[in-house]
Amino acid sequence: MPFDRRRILQLGAAAALEGCAPRPPGVATDYTLRIEPAKLEVAPGVIVSAIAYNGQFPGPLVRLTEGRPVTVDIRNDTDAPEQLHWHGQKLPVDVDGAAEEGTPFIPARGVRRIRFTPGPPGLRFYHTHLRARGNLTAGMYGAQVGPVYVEPRREPGRYDREVFLTLKEFEPTLSQGGDMAQDFLRPADVDAGLKTTGERAMQASLAKGAPHGYEVGYKVFTVNGRMLGHGEPVRVKQGERVLFHVLNGSATEIRSLALPGHAFQVVALDGNPVPTPAEVSALWIGTAERVSAIVEMNRPGVWVLGDLADDDRGNGMGIVVEYAGQSGPPQWSAPPAPALWDYRRFARPADAAAPPPDQVFDMTIAKNNAALAGFNQWTINGVAFDDAHMAPMFELQRGRRYRLRMANASDDIHPVHLHRHSFELTRIARAPTAGVIKDVVMLGGYQRLEVDFFADNPGRTLFHCHQQLHMDFGFMCLFDYV
Repeated sequence: MPFDRRRILQLGAAAALEGCAPRPPGVATDYTLRIEPAKLEVAPGVIVSAIAYNGQFPGPLVRLTEGRPVTVDIRNDTDAPEQLHWHGQKLPVDVDGAAEEGTPFIPARGVRRIRFTPGPPGLRFYHTHLRARGNLTAGMYGAQVGPVYVEPRREPGRYDREVFLTLKEFEPTLSQGGDMAQDFLRPADVDAGLKTTGERAMQASLAKGAPHGYEVGYKVFTVNGRMLGHGEPVRVKQGERVLFHVLNGSATEIRSLALPGHAFQVVALDGNPVPTPAEVSALWIGTAERVSAIVEMNRPGVWVLGDLADDDRGNGMGIVVEYAGQSGPPQWSAPPAPALWDYRRFARPADAAAPPPDQVFDMTIAKNNAALAGFNQWTINGVAFDDAHMAPMFELQRGRRYRLRMANASDDIHPVHLHRHSFELTRIARAPTAGVIKDVVMLGGYQRLEVDFFADNPGRTLFHCHQQLHMDFGFMCLFDYV
């Protein structure tokens, strides 16, 4: 879905985007988003049936202006109540889009009008926020994901045009067992005590005859709703600097992305400009993370911009990049060296330190293997979030700086998300860091991670793993202001 930035600005910030156009004179709403069943053709003859926004995937690109109030109608043309979460924005509880916080539902066959002031600037997105549990047609297993771009006062980096990419899998299935790739994250330090605790718990469960808990796999992989080779290519010209805005809209998967012979200069993470833009050979993007990166188009040809995993790329996770005047089958080659991912590369200098917090909250994440009818149960400090355990776990006072000190006693990577706030990465494993601002971060298996945030947005605030399978079965908790 390429977008020429100059042309968009000429059109009044994408006024012509079909199905989600800014209001004409005399109409009370700026945007209308419709939640409705759709049949999505991801390749010729390959149809995915799913709930979507405005009958398409991804949902319409919503371009907003920092600080300028916006009115949105959300129409629910399904038979079940819905939530629409404005991920990454600092919004009040009544519009954030999470029932756990107190956001009203969008009624079945009904409409809800909301008004809010967008911010922070940068790449955000909107998505459903329902617990699917074992229903693999509900929640983010469907097609309810759409990008949001909040226009900043100053763009990060110099570029010629923008391209928005949303990565998503479809047709999920359950299986038991399977290991998640871990070796791409740096630093790679594993906490021996956490590993011992997690492995003992797993061994004890298996010794009692329990199977490995359910995991989710997928049959169909897409970029912008089309399988590799079956959508419009990204057409570029030699010498162009293209700013790719990449959103991982998966329900459960960590994604990677590489473009043979090219490098990505990462300029923003989760929409927030990084202190130190840096070049990488590939992007690694946890569930719900976003990366904005500039690619200088300096190697003419026809290429596959695709996932590093051969199976996933072969099943559709990629898009063709075609230089002007070039033709032929798209080419793929893996980066020459292992593609690693280290948030510290984009941080302030190594000697920089984050200010001390006013208070520290400790969180230990653990897995109870196959404890819920074959699904893993997840706990924070021994408590699994469910309808019987929804009381706030932590109390906040406005104006204070808090540190979340997380310990992962499982071998899974958890893309953890804090609603209605942004946080600063302050320690990864044993390594201190400062300056990188995010709203989702990957917590490595058997690792420790620390993030700081300011309590500047009163109301209940949800914290959870953004893997649907984890949040559905306990990996959530609430903060509340006092």
